[in-house]
Order: sequence, then structure tokens, then C-alpha cells
Amino acid sequence: MAIGVFDSGVGGLTIHRALVDRFPRADFTFLGDQANVPYGGRPGEEIVALTRAGCETLFESGCNLVVLACNTAAAIALRRLQQTWLPGYRQALGRPVNVLGIIVPTIEAATGLPWEHEAERRGDKVEQLDVLGVFSTPATTASRVYEIEIDKRRQDIAVFSEPCPNLARMVEAGAPRAELEAVVEAHVRALAKRIGRPPDRAVLGCTHYEIIADVFRSFLPPGTPLIHQPGATADAMERYFARHPEYPIGDRGARRFLTTGQPGAVNSLAEAFWGGPLHFEPVKPTAAADQAIRI
Repeated sequence: MAIGVFDSGVGGLTIHRALVDRFPRADFTFLGDQANVPYGGRPGEEIVALTRAGCETLFESGCNLVVLACNTAAAIALRRLQQTWLPGYRQALGRPVNVLGIIVPTIEAATGLPWEHEAERRGDKVEQLDVLGVFSTPATTASRVYEIEIDKRRQDIAVFSEPCPNLARMVEAGAPRAELEAVVEAHVRALAKRIGRPPDRAVLGCTHYEIIADVFRSFLPPGTPLIHQPGATADAMERYFARHPEYPIGDRGARRFLTTGQPGAVNSLAEAFWGGPLHFEPVKPTAAADQAIRI
């Protein structure tokens, strides 16, 4: 059995890299749905169907656990799949399988509290607010998942999200650094204008953005802490596996890289993100993916 890592494109390799470093002997299969990237501007039903299709592909390839290394998929599709699709699919497979996301670990890192914790509501006015900026795709921003879930746990953290409509597509396409800098600078300025000042901390709420974290740092005030999703996810998965031995993670150190797109066209870009040679295998879209594309 293996750990599956799913993303709409190659941005999820940032999560994959952290997991491989944390669990070097585990077996991993990565799937990038590059035929349909990016997800951030798609309708919710398409995101759910495409995410389900990716999970099916990974389960059918031998994974027993899938990590959604995509904020948009985790924000829009994860709960729906866990509640309405996964129970029946698990029963049909006849073995334990599960789907997890990267938003829960990120919120735990941002709040310093476990996911199960909910703050006691008080009427006292909070004197000092910690302002957290979240840069994300339009779909993640529209879900308000960070605002809602952080407010449940910490009323002294004010969350402001900035949608970045084309940034994931630009990173995926390997846009020139000057173009990326212009777009990031505009979004950092827009967020600061809405807040009235720069954020105290920031979350790069799309795994593609982690690839250009240095660009964000260059336009945020010096020393602004960034909450890194790869490290937060690896920490959470280590705790999860300690609690759930029913999900074996393998011990051969096997690595597979799958794509719904054209393998040859993405290798050089993906290798730059990964930091070493990669070989992607093509996979055919499942029926669920075909249905999503036709919606």
C-alpha cells in the first residue's frame, strides 16, 4: 500500500516533497490532474467531480490514503467526499481507505491549537488582534474556510483573504519571474490596502504559491512569518499515522508520478519544483472526470 498525493497540477509537489522527507521509507504515488489545471476558477460541482476522480485513480493504483495537496480541492470537495462518497466506496473496495486535506494542518499551525478545539464564545472585546493574510485561489477565498474555521478557535486572529485568479496558472506554466513579481506585488498591496496595513503573518493558501514563496517574502514587510503548508502537513500526517496503524504506508521507498496531462511537456518544470529528475506516467481520466468536464 502507498500514500497518494493529489493536486490539480504540480504545485502539490511541495507537499509531496515534505512528506517524502518525513517518511523516506514510505511508498508514494503522486497524481497531477494537469489536463484540468487550475481548479481555482471552476464551479464547485466540477471541483468535487474532478477531485473524486483523482482519488479513485490513486485508490485503484494501490493507495489506501490520499492527501489532497490542493487548497481548492480540500476547501470545496473534501467534506463532501468524506460524507457522501467515501463510505460507500470504502465498502465496495473492502479495505480501509481515507482522504485527508491540507487545510486542517494549516489551521492548526495558524492557531496553535488542535482541530478539535473550539473557543468558548465571550462577549469581551479583543484588544489585540493578530492579522493573518491568506493568499489563495478564488474558489478557496469564496469558501471562507480559513475565516470560518479560525474564528471557531481563536477570536484574537482576524483573517483577510486575497484571491489571486491567475497566479496558479502562471506558476504552472513557468511564467517569467518578472511577470510573477508584478502579480504578487499587486496582490500584496491589495491585501494591505483592505486591511489598512500589512498582515502580521501570511498563509500561502495554494500549493503553487509555495514554489514562489521568496517572491511573496520580497513584497511583504521583512520578517513577516509565513505559515508553510508542507511542513504543517508533514507534522499532521506523522500524528495521524501514529493514531491509525490500519493505514500501512509501505517500506520500499517506491515513488510513482502520474499525470492526466502530457508527461513530456511538464517534466522540466516539475523537476525544477521537485529538485531532481522525475518521470511522469500518463493516466486516462476516469468516468467521474469525464462527467466533470462535460458539466
